[in-house]
Amino acid sequence: FPLFLQVTCNSFTISNGEMQDVGVGLYPSMSLLNHSCDPNCVIVFEGYQLLLHSVREIHIGEELTISYVETLVPTRERQKQLLRQYCFECDCLLCQNQEKDAEKLAGEEYAWKEVKDAVNEVRYPKSKEEWKHVLTRCQNLLSSHKGHLPDTNIYQLKMLDCAMDACINLECWEEALYYGSRTLEPYRLYYPGFHPLRAVQLMRVGKLQCSQGMFPQALETLKQAYNVMKVTHGTDHSQMKVLMEIKEECEAMMRLQ
Repeated sequence: FPLFLQVTCNSFTISNGEMQDVGVGLYPSMSLLNHSCDPNCVIVFEGYQLLLHSVREIHIGEELTISYVETLVPTRERQKQLLRQYCFECDCLLCQNQEKDAEKLAGEEYAWKEVKDAVNEVRYPKSKEEWKHVLTRCQNLLSSHKGHLPDTNIYQLKMLDCAMDACINLECWEEALYYGSRTLEPYRLYYPGFHPLRAVQLMRVGKLQCSQGMFPQALETLKQAYNVMKVTHGTDHSQMKVLMEIKEECEAMMRLQ
């Protein structure tokens, strides 16, 4: 049991290029990094290799920090998770100010609680039929709560992400772009600096815009993705190479028009 707790406290969730969880790994040197909900570093993966990148200027003597939890969730939930899993409470500026917590839970409480439950029930589908079921559930909830939940509500945002994923897996590109476009402003609001999740989301939406022939808009979105990703991933990361290929394809199509 004590060994299990040590593994739980010191392990890292390994993610793929689109920041989806694919496994868990132990990286002893990186386990020395302390937590902040407003960290000066982020972690990304290249396969099973863990990469640490600074996302702002770090002064001499300043401690390197990462976030142990998803900073999108409200302060109270972050504190609960940190206490339960890591046995401490965070007193960073983000937790002290509780900035944006009201926006994260904006809208009718009954509506976001229903959406929260639905999002928590979704398990990664393994077939097109399962994806169709997920998309129908998302469509029904987004329709029934229209006007009751803003897209800045974090559970509405997660529902939009889920609908976008379902549409991509079902090759419904136009509808995927509709949901993805709605996520960009909330992502900008909650990840205002350099964050790998925002970089990947911008890239995904840019790729969808390109598929719909929206080349000027796609190029602008992909440029935004590049500006974030060069900091969060570095210019040699495989995901950056994929981004550059999409950008070059988009530029080629614009020249043909």
